[in-house]
Amino acid sequence: MANKGPSYGLSRQVQDKIEQKYDTELEARLVEWIVAQCGPAVGKPEAGKLGFQTWLKDGCVLCELINSLCKDKPVKKIQSSSMAFKQMEQVSQFLNAAERYGVIKTDMFQTVDLWEGKDLAAVQRTLMALGSIAVTKDDGAFRGDPNWFFKKAQENRRDFSDDQIKEGKNVIGLQMGSNKGASQSGTTGYGRPRQIMNP
Repeated sequence: MANKGPSYGLSRQVQDKIEQKYDTELEARLVEWIVAQCGPAVGKPEAGKLGFQTWLKDGCVLCELINSLCKDKPVKKIQSSSMAFKQMEQVSQFLNAAERYGVIKTDMFQTVDLWEGKDLAAVQRTLMALGSIAVTKDDGAFRGDPNWFFKKAQENRRDFSDDQIKEGKNVIGLQMGSNKGASQSGTTGYGRPRQIMNP
C-alpha cells in the first residue's frame, strides 16, 4: 500500500470528498486539548493535515491521551519506534482502549485511516467522541475546557411502584383524544353504501 500511485476518476472524487470533511479549526482545538490533557511533553504538531497525521501516526500521543483519561492505564508500554508495524500496533492499542472507555464502534477510525492519511476526519471524529465521553463521565480525569465538547445523553431511569403503575392505568391522557359528544348517528347500516344525493 505504501507505493500506491495517484487515484483517478471516481476514486479521486471519493478521496476529495473525504478530504473536504477535515476541519482545520477542529484540528487546532483537538491539539490544544491533547496538550492540556497530556502535558507539554507530547509537543505540538506543525499546522495542517500532514503535521497532525505525523504527530499522531506512531500512536504514542494517542496512548498517552487514553492513559491520562483512565485510572488503570490501559496501555502499559508506550515506546517510540520507527517500525511501521510497531506504530500501527500502538494505534490499535489506543483504539481498543478507547472502545473499552466508551467510544462506540461507529465513531472509531481504522488504523490505516491515520497511518496512511486516508481519512483524518475520522480520526478527528474519534477524538471528539473520546472528549465528549470524558466530559460526560465527570470523574476528574478530564483536563481542558469542557465547552470544547458536548455532553452525551445519559440514562434517566425511573422506577415506579406497583401502586403507581396501577393508578396510571386508570387515567386516560389527553393525547389519546376524547370521545365526548361522539355518537353513531348518521352512519349507515352494514352492507349499505353511503347515499349521495344531488341538491
